[in-house]
Amino acid sequence: MDSRIARNRRFLTDLFAGPFRGHGIIMDPVTEPSGLLGDVACSDLPVRRWLDHALRDYEADLMLLGALDHDGVPQAKVMTGTEIFAQAFGCPVHVYKDSPPCALPLVRSPAEADALKVPGLDARPLTRVMELAQMLRGRLGPDVPIRVPDIQSPFDIAALVWRKEDFYLALMDDPAAVKRLVEKCRALVEAFLKAFRDELGEVSFAHCPRAWAPPELGCWLSEDEAGSMTSAMFEEFCVPALTALSKTFGGIFIHCCATADHQYPSFLKIPGLRGMNRVFQESGPRPAIEAFSGRTVLMMAWIDEATAMEMLDLALPETRFLFNMPGQPLEEARGTYERLRERCPRS
Repeated sequence: MDSRIARNRRFLTDLFAGPFRGHGIIMDPVTEPSGLLGDVACSDLPVRRWLDHALRDYEADLMLLGALDHDGVPQAKVMTGTEIFAQAFGCPVHVYKDSPPCALPLVRSPAEADALKVPGLDARPLTRVMELAQMLRGRLGPDVPIRVPDIQSPFDIAALVWRKEDFYLALMDDPAAVKRLVEKCRALVEAFLKAFRDELGEVSFAHCPRAWAPPELGCWLSEDEAGSMTSAMFEEFCVPALTALSKTFGGIFIHCCATADHQYPSFLKIPGLRGMNRVFQESGPRPAIEAFSGRTVLMMAWIDEATAMEMLDLALPETRFLFNMPGQPLEEARGTYERLRERCPRS
């Protein structure tokens, strides 16, 4: 293993679960879009059509580490849209020309939700993802992390499977039916992640943002319905499944781009919360810094250099940041990285 990659693995492991040796800075490469291929999980094209694109993306990641010596761990990604697990339940998928596909709802009532079975791992979108992952493993050898597809939370998957307006009424009218569907979604996500890890060996559970942590520190997922409910409802319908996944996988990392500042105390009730990635609302980063400092790593993505500097100004003594900076042309990226590194050196 490249000595820089080994160093970065140790550094990021410590950032999430060890002594603090400085804020992390991961620079994203500028990668080409997949063009007309679309999403591997819901396409009818042969899976091998995605292999060269995924390999080029990995090579760009590796080359940027060589050029900038930042804190990243290059990995081969098998990213999809949010539709993958809902599609496994049988949801139809709408494919757009210029944006990721989306699942269309399958059920409208508690009875229809109860009739659903937990899909097997032989569901077509899951087998296509695994096929591409195995191709990457064969080409890249045993040491390169293979990154999971999009992982939505159990509640968010249920909200895709069940027509949204009926789903939210059911939270009040038939909460037990909602919980039964959420549990089915949790079981599917757990089974898939275990199989992905067991079959591929060296994996990255870092679905969003483009970071890295050893898989034994926990799974990563998106919890984007959190802004649509009260804290009491979030703790009733979402926290139990998140807690179960955290206990199964040794921790959890959460992305949330909802209007969900009011959920910070509830997120902190999830044991093993290793990292939190927020897309901030009008109140900005200060509430998150105050809520999560000393308790979990704030993983910041899709921000510019000025925002990162502002957050460093707002940091508390116990704050831990992981800055996942967006792709830039190499010389611009070099300047951004060097200025951030000067502000937050690593030991």
